[in-house]
Amino acid sequence: MRFATLGLYHEANTFSPLKADRRLFESGGVVRDAEIIRDYAESATTLGGYFTAARQLDIDIEPILFAFVTPIGAITEDAFEWLVGEMLAELEARGPWDGVLLNLHGAAVAEHLPDVDGEIASRVRAVVGPDVPVGAVLDLHANVSRQLVEALTVTLVYQTNPHVDARERGIDCTKMIAATVRGEIRPQQALVPLPLVVNIARQDTDEKPMAELMARARAIASWPGLLSASVVEGFPYADVPHMGMSCIAIHDGGEAEAEAAAQELASQVWKHRAELQARERSVHEALELAAREPSGPVVLLDVGDNIGGGAPGDSTVILRAALDSGARPLVQTLSDPESVRRCIEAGVGAGVNLHVGAKNPHSAGKPVEVRGTVRTVSDGRFEEPTATHGGFRFFDQGPTAVLDTVEGHTLVLGSKAVMNSSLQQLLSVGVDPGRYHIVVAKGVNSPRASYGTIARRMVVVDTEGITAMNLERFTYQHRRKPLYPFEAAEFPE
Repeated sequence: MRFATLGLYHEANTFSPLKADRRLFESGGVVRDAEIIRDYAESATTLGGYFTAARQLDIDIEPILFAFVTPIGAITEDAFEWLVGEMLAELEARGPWDGVLLNLHGAAVAEHLPDVDGEIASRVRAVVGPDVPVGAVLDLHANVSRQLVEALTVTLVYQTNPHVDARERGIDCTKMIAATVRGEIRPQQALVPLPLVVNIARQDTDEKPMAELMARARAIASWPGLLSASVVEGFPYADVPHMGMSCIAIHDGGEAEAEAAAQELASQVWKHRAELQARERSVHEALELAAREPSGPVVLLDVGDNIGGGAPGDSTVILRAALDSGARPLVQTLSDPESVRRCIEAGVGAGVNLHVGAKNPHSAGKPVEVRGTVRTVSDGRFEEPTATHGGFRFFDQGPTAVLDTVEGHTLVLGSKAVMNSSLQQLLSVGVDPGRYHIVVAKGVNSPRASYGTIARRMVVVDTEGITAMNLERFTYQHRRKPLYPFEAAEFPE
């Protein structure tokens, strides 16, 4: 068998004014052909799963193009048509194919397209025709549309948050597409969109209520003839009509059976709708709690500056409050290329006075004046060998500087916003987070897989920003109505 793999993986925060333009993708966000094998074949990502299963099944898998950038605003029309145009042209030129494996996020939005993932899948389907099986693994934060599911033969979804099962789902998808090609199964899919948004602070699949819902999905997947059952959390920072939770079921040959399974799973999710909402601690409350802990690290999860949700990674809200309160030593990252440049110009060992952070128009907080010593500088490249959030292995936060402040805090200043999903981000520049009483992680669920290994306690902090947990702070223009908890809603029959 001969499979193609390609994709555009982007989680778009439509409240961000910064666009995923062609320049951003060209600065390291696009890999082609053998570059994809080099960067992803041995990783714990979905692509890593595709390549692993292909080796196991003796499938000739040909990578074409993969595009990825750290979550930010919508993709520009120019960037979308350039990337998708190239991948489709190559898909057609190199065919025919026995199967296609797409690497999509599920919450991508472009300036001209509210459903990028559905559009890509539909265009791929138009190229390969109705009879070639096409599979995809989506992020658990996908906003799943009917267009997307109808264009795919197999739709699987991560079932862990933090997302540590990407590789396993990639293996499953490859095996199912191969079985479809051989005529061993006939996947029939059902999608049930729910008029429901889950709060970002209730999305950890190791905690209630998501842990119970994932257990129910596994139980339903064991029904006779079922091939898969997935709960999808959705992504509330993408203001599109299909935003929200959903459930997907796949049955071997039975459309009605798939629909019944998806409806049953969706009904269980709906019963927990009130538990899926949350209120968390303020910055002041979080710092007070940390102060009462006899030892650390206490990891403060900065919800409003969640890099994995499209925030700029330069909020100073917690830093400002820590300085004002005389908090015990903390370490955190800040995306601030200007401050990095000044540290590099000063040199290792030099004292500097800086105004750090909050330099974007949509940043939370204001630049904070700090004095300190430049401990080290780096090119900002690091590697994570374990299966952390999303399974990504290679990272690049651009030129980086470590600043030790006179108050005893440490700031890891980067030139690019990179998710705080790997401890190697700190360890690679000589910073041991385990030695600090407070560690600030700019995320909610993505840091848990790695930072949880060192944390005495993890605290969700309700901070301001374009990924704030209180969704009533945002003005939606395109979402569905009614949508719980914004309005009263009824379970879809």
